[in-house]
Amino acid sequence: MRLAQGIVIEKEKTFGVLKFSALRREVKIVDDEGNVTEQVKERTYDLKSKEQGRMIQVSIPVSAGTKDFDYNEEVEIINPVADTVATATYMGADVDWYIKADDIIRKDKANATQGANAKAGANMPQGNSKESSKQTKDTPTQ
Repeated sequence: MRLAQGIVIEKEKTFGVLKFSALRREVKIVDDEGNVTEQVKERTYDLKSKEQGRMIQVSIPVSAGTKDFDYNEEVEIINPVADTVATATYMGADVDWYIKADDIIRKDKANATQGANAKAGANMPQGNSKESSKQTKDTPTQ
């Protein structure tokens, strides 16, 4: 069985408190001829997981930027997904789990972003009233 989108994870129940440890590795892009380039594809970071009771590795795309948090600083992973890679062996297969996420952010920044989004949503017009649709239609576009 193959889950094309991986397994979506409930962060709090699965990982609990996450603390930043270090950059583990950078995965480089391989060109058409099989040569490793200097261009980075993704970065994998070590995070301490309270719920798992051990270090976990989380990979994020290079577009998320380099993460340089303080050691043991509380962080949050954005949209984590678990997936597997199987390698055939003489006796069957070895399966390795890995975790990918869209980003790793500071825990206090995550709370501030959620609060700002909730506050902005409270100021937005609700429902399909004529007044809110009129405002939308009359607003000039640039």
